[in-house]
Amino acid sequence: MKKTLFSFSLIIAFTQINAQIFMAKSGGTQITFFSKSPLEDIDATNKGALIVLNSSTNDLQVKVSISNFKFKNALMEEHFNENYMETEKFPNAVFKGKINEKIDWTKDGESKITITGKMEMHGVTKDETYTGTVKKVGNELTLNGGFKVKVADYGIKVPSLYVKNIAEVVDVDVKSILEPYVKK
Repeated sequence: MKKTLFSFSLIIAFTQINAQIFMAKSGGTQITFFSKSPLEDIDATNKGALIVLNSSTNDLQVKVSISNFKFKNALMEEHFNENYMETEKFPNAVFKGKINEKIDWTKDGESKITITGKMEMHGVTKDETYTGTVKKVGNELTLNGGFKVKVADYGIKVPSLYVKNIAEVVDVDVKSILEPYVKK
């Protein structure tokens, strides 16, 4: 028993020394989406995402509270949450993936990256690959990326009355500043 506990303690200590966990800095993430359509453009911003990156495995996880998207028009926000995203039933979008490129996390600099994983949104899970950049300066990382979401791919239904108001494909941009996780 003592030998097992000692081995487990060594594994934890080794992992903590060699693995660096980064988390989104408080207030350091901004996710925006933009829908361009013939009748009106719709945009919203979300500053409430949780992002975690394990630099030893390149694993990346993102959890976005859908109701944190803020619109200029309160009625648009209400329709978005109640009619399209059904946030009471599907409160979050979650992405779990991995940065494909080998990054030297000990050096400052910027790298182009691709991230492959599974996106779960509106009750649908799909394999996705996104592109972007990661920039390291000191102890901080800045993730930047953009991608397109085809709303029908995630089972988001647009009533025929509003087809000209909402784009079939929505542009999403992500910017996040991550810092080393410090256990409290």
